[in-house]
Amino acid sequence: MTSIVSGFQGEIPAGGRKGSPFVAGRRNVAACAKHYVGDGGTAGGINANDTVATFHDLLAVHMPPYYNAVIRGVSTVMVSYSSWNGVKMHADHFLVTDFLKKRLRFRGLDFITTPEHADYLLSIKLGILAGIDMVMIPFNYTEFIDGLTLLVQNGTIPMSRIDDAVHRILRVKFTMGLFENPYADTSLAGELGKQEHRDLAREAVRKSLVLLKKGKPGDKPLLPLPKKAHGSILVAGSHADDLGRQCGGWTITWQGFTGNNLTAGTTILDGIKRDVGPAGTDVVYAENPDADFAQENKALFDYAVVVVGEPPYAETTGDNTNLTIPAPGPAIIQNVCGSIRCVVVLVSGRPLVVEPYLGLIDALVAAWLPGTEGQGVADVLFGEYGFTGKLSRTWFRSVEQLPMNDGDAHYDPLFPFGFGIETQPSKYN
Repeated sequence: MTSIVSGFQGEIPAGGRKGSPFVAGRRNVAACAKHYVGDGGTAGGINANDTVATFHDLLAVHMPPYYNAVIRGVSTVMVSYSSWNGVKMHADHFLVTDFLKKRLRFRGLDFITTPEHADYLLSIKLGILAGIDMVMIPFNYTEFIDGLTLLVQNGTIPMSRIDDAVHRILRVKFTMGLFENPYADTSLAGELGKQEHRDLAREAVRKSLVLLKKGKPGDKPLLPLPKKAHGSILVAGSHADDLGRQCGGWTITWQGFTGNNLTAGTTILDGIKRDVGPAGTDVVYAENPDADFAQENKALFDYAVVVVGEPPYAETTGDNTNLTIPAPGPAIIQNVCGSIRCVVVLVSGRPLVVEPYLGLIDALVAAWLPGTEGQGVADVLFGEYGFTGKLSRTWFRSVEQLPMNDGDAHYDPLFPFGFGIETQPSKYN
């Protein structure tokens, strides 16, 4: 994953200094490694919670990406809101200064977002003395400036700490060429939304889909779906025609959005219609059909595509201790798949509880967050491309099993790490 650092900043030239901030030119940007460190190991998976781990486990499990990022010349590291064994990461001088800056010889800058307000002066003091170089203040920045100035003037924070922070900030800015070219290159505006970029995103969608089930035992596999239907096909679910839900959080706005009004793209429903339209197949869309609708109309449909999942979220808003499919998803699965052969496409940023529905559905696809390119989902459902994706994480049966990782003594997943049924492109579509 740390290869993305070079994707943003450019490759350090042969003979160049490893471990120092590096940005190749105006068409590159400074990368950020985050959230340092252990952010993915918090108790209960709760955002900004405590990561309880020995130093050995912290180094073995959570630190390796930072070793590689520093070697690749990452310019900035964002410190986590979480804690390590009860100590806030922002206040941890050992991990921020002694380990990251001195032992790993990170020469870029560390930064955080707004310090906590319970005791604002104390938060500023602990953060800056721990080694934080830059602080992001989205709103009342003068309050921070006043507090930091006071702490320097009364000797609580030595000027040497300020000098070190400024030195690091200037090093990154000089590396980026911001003093020679302080403004964005507006000639690049035409790159946004280019068709070649959307085509690449569509390819990424196709390759990231993971087929978890392709048919019921003893039955002919439902996938790939035939484009030519004898009757109609039913598309159902809250996520079938919603770009915002496909994109998830951190899209246009912090928490993302629902609906189709804030960005261009293709919904999964649109993709299905485009694929089957030339074959003359009629598509019926019902966002939230009840059991009576499915039962009364089942003879009309050759099969159904049910698209359900999570709402958009970011950070704490996404904290979820049950990890079930949000309503009305379960009801839609039961109503539709109880009467019609169906493939369920799950749109989510993580594994969810699906075992209760496995016996009811014919096929299950983890689509993750396909973003603006729902056509990529349809490409694979209809067999224009085969399924090739594999799980990058273990898929649990119930939240009571968590945390669960490949190699655990009592490893009993619903789908193991690396699982994914592969298929070949259809010869008939």
